[in-house]
Amino acid sequence: MQDKIMNAFAEQTKNMYAPMRKMNSLMVENMEKMTEFQIEALKSYSKMGVNQLKNATEVKDAESVRDFTASQAELMSTLSKKVLEDAKSMADMTMEFKQEVEKIVEESRASATAATTTPAAEAKPEKRTSTRGAASA
Repeated sequence: MQDKIMNAFAEQTKNMYAPMRKMNSLMVENMEKMTEFQIEALKSYSKMGVNQLKNATEVKDAESVRDFTASQAELMSTLSKKVLEDAKSMADMTMEFKQEVEKIVEESRASATAATTTPAAEAKPEKRTSTRGAASA
């Protein structure tokens, strides 16, 4: 009897914490993915900036100023495209994360509903006949 209760308690505890473990794993994976993405984006932006600084040091006359100015406009166009692409990628990752969270919540809700309906059926009290009434009669 006691073993049955302890096993039931252990099973309920395991079922209760399973969604939390899934959620924590998902959050860690998402954090790793986002961090890696941001580091790569930062490297890319830094490389663009350093290249422009190097190009600026090569300005020596009016023609090189004109070329540098033209490259600045080109860089800004490239940079704005990259920022838009990165923002879209971040939005996609965020939506994917949201969908995964919703999936875990729905699974948790379904298992909680199943767990609450099953024990209720098992916990119905048995009908007992009173032995007192039979003995006194």
